[in-house]
Amino acid sequence: MTTSNPIYTHPLHVADALRKDGYAVMPPQDVAALAGVPLAALNALIPSWDALELDNYLKDGGRYRRRRHSCFVQNGAELTQTAHRAHWQPLEYNALHGGMNRLFEPMQSATVAQPAWQALLRGIGQVCSAVRRSSDPWYVEAHQFRIDTTDGIGRPTPEGAHRDGVDFVAVLLIGREQIKGGETRIFEADGPNGKRFTMTEPWTMLLLDDAAVIHESTPIQPLAEHGHRDTLVLTWRAGGFQGQESPP
Repeated sequence: MTTSNPIYTHPLHVADALRKDGYAVMPPQDVAALAGVPLAALNALIPSWDALELDNYLKDGGRYRRRRHSCFVQNGAELTQTAHRAHWQPLEYNALHGGMNRLFEPMQSATVAQPAWQALLRGIGQVCSAVRRSSDPWYVEAHQFRIDTTDGIGRPTPEGAHRDGVDFVAVLLIGREQIKGGETRIFEADGPNGKRFTMTEPWTMLLLDDAAVIHESTPIQPLAEHGHRDTLVLTWRAGGFQGQESPP
């Protein structure tokens, strides 16, 4: 496994990188360009991470994770928020929290209504469609996370290295405050190679082909009081949400 700063993918080669390597990394300015909005418009979403609710489902007994969760259907350029629903994963993909209906607080309506939010999901979804060369609808789940160090250590991925059981995963860094750790690690699902790096700039994005690679983020520790790491995790899945036999 090699360690380094992120090696960014040229914006014209993101789809090819996903097909070839199973992942691509984009810097903030390219993420904003992909969404077709100024970086300042994405930054206007950041204050909503201060209003996340405690995750009461952690089986390790921790109180280090806050989150909100909402679902959308993306059909071409049309993005529609669904009725609020529970997040579900099979044990095959999440041995720690799989098999549970976890009903989190929804994203705030003011966040979802911002044009930058809509533009971000549309832009990334278009890349996913280009990779699969498909115009079928995508079933999108959005997770706002804050991992804090109130208990001395915070675990971004308490389930360890994993796949999510979807088609594509986007992990976007929103911010890091007074912490060490939080290294991103990617492994080939069927091979020996891996990469590791630390995302430090808000709106840096890791985009993954979930069938090709597994991923994790290492625990964080405080450098001062109120240390935390904020991320946005978005998933795209064809055919329906996990736990749903057929589209609504």
